[in-house]
Amino acid sequence: MTNDPPVASPQQPPELNSGVPHSARVWNYWLGGKDNFPADRQVGDLVLEAFPSIVDVARASRAFLARAVRYLASEAGMRQFLDIGTGLPTANNTHEVAQAVAPECRVVYVDNDPIVLAHARALLTSTHQGGTAYIDADLHDPDRILEAAAKMLDFDQPVALMLMGIMGHVDDDDEARSIVRRLLDALPSGSHLALCDGTNTNPVGVAAQEQYNQSGAIPYRLRSPGQIAGFFDRLELVEPGVVSCPLWRPDPPDAGDGSPAEVDAFGGVGRKP
Repeated sequence: MTNDPPVASPQQPPELNSGVPHSARVWNYWLGGKDNFPADRQVGDLVLEAFPSIVDVARASRAFLARAVRYLASEAGMRQFLDIGTGLPTANNTHEVAQAVAPECRVVYVDNDPIVLAHARALLTSTHQGGTAYIDADLHDPDRILEAAAKMLDFDQPVALMLMGIMGHVDDDDEARSIVRRLLDALPSGSHLALCDGTNTNPVGVAAQEQYNQSGAIPYRLRSPGQIAGFFDRLELVEPGVVSCPLWRPDPPDAGDGSPAEVDAFGGVGRKP
C-alpha cells in the first residue's frame, strides 16, 4: 500500500472562533500543549481550580488510546483505523502507534474543528507502506463519515473504530447509542470498537463539568460506567472489560506492585463477532 492523499471534505470547514472555548483546545491546554487561546485557558483554569484531577483524566485517557491502539495493531491484527474526534495532534497519535507496530496500517482521522484542520498536515505524516487521511465531518452525521472513509478504508476488511472522549458531546443517550451502532453496523465481523469517556461518579468532577458546560463551549455529558459499557452491547469485550482507563492493560512500569490509581474516565475495547 502507498500513502494516499487526504480524503477531501465536501463541506467548507467552520471558521475559527478563538473567542469561544473549544474542547479540543482546552484538552490540549490540560495536556500542556500550546495550541490554545485565552478563552480556552480561562475555562481550563476554571475547571482546574474546581477539579485539579482533570489533568490526570486527560493524561490517562491519552495513555489509554496508545495502549488500545498498540493492542489492536499487534494482538488483534488490525490494519485499518477510523479515529473520530481526533482532537489536536500530540504525542502517540493513532497512526504513529499503529504504524510503529505495522507500517502498513491505514488511518482515517475525523474532526470538525478548524484548528485541527490547520494541523492536518502534521497528522497526515505517514509511513510509505501505510497511509493517513483527514475528514472534516461531524459525529452526528455517521453516514457522511462512512462514505468519505470508504475512499481509503476497505470496509470488507476489519476496521478499528476509535471513539475517544467524543461521545460525551452527544447529550441524548438514544442518539449516542444509535450513532455508535450505525458506525459499527457498517463494519465487518472482526472489527473492533475502542471507546473511552468521562464518568459522573465523582461529585466534584460533575460540578466542574457543569461549570465548563456553562462557559459557552460545546457541552459535554458525563455518563456512568454502566452507560459507557452499554456502547459495547453485542460486542465481545476484551479483558479486562470496561474499566477506569489506567486499569485497562497498564504497561508494566505503570502497574508497579499494585493497580494504578483510577480516574474519572472509563474505557474498553470490544470485538464485533
